[in-house]
Amino acid sequence: MKRPLFVSLDGPKGTGKTTLLEAVTKALRADNRKVIRLCEKKSDPYRGETMALVNQLARHPSRELELEVCQRFADSRTWISQHVLPKQPVDSIILIDRWYPSDAAFRRMLPFAEILRLNMERNVRVPDLHVGVVTAPDISWARAAARSRGLGSTVIHNQEEQVACTEAFERAVAEHGWVLCRNEGTIEEATQQVVSEIQRVAR
Repeated sequence: MKRPLFVSLDGPKGTGKTTLLEAVTKALRADNRKVIRLCEKKSDPYRGETMALVNQLARHPSRELELEVCQRFADSRTWISQHVLPKQPVDSIILIDRWYPSDAAFRRMLPFAEILRLNMERNVRVPDLHVGVVTAPDISWARAAARSRGLGSTVIHNQEEQVACTEAFERAVAEHGWVLCRNEGTIEEATQQVVSEIQRVAR
């Protein structure tokens, strides 16, 4: 059965995912492609309850609570996989800002392989194209810290954690065969890379 092409952009904070997503959307639409932009946060009906648990975890870290948070996020992605993604037009390209391997997934106590397994067991849809957007940690940290909304993270609190997150993310990209986009040059270069990969998968 034909279905929409599902593309996820993930990466640590400050790597320019949102800016890149906007540029890719514009480029695809200029090529007369039907693009649907989704945000996991806005599509998740259980977000409020989960974030309350995330804040509790930030104050009182434990492996059990961290596991519960990851399970809740996975259950939310299952809901999105079943109730949101199938409703999109079959000839569309769905772009989502973050899916399961975001910096929030690299928790302090749970290995990412375990988190990914949780998602697979719950039949969370695997993206047709998974793009990992990275920069050198000092660049992304400076970008994130300079934003008007600040770092806005309950997970990453200092540059050393940003370095560890970036390294873990790059390992996951390599292990799972996702596309690595180093967003350290011009936005046009990164956009061209991602659009080319989308066109390749669409063919």
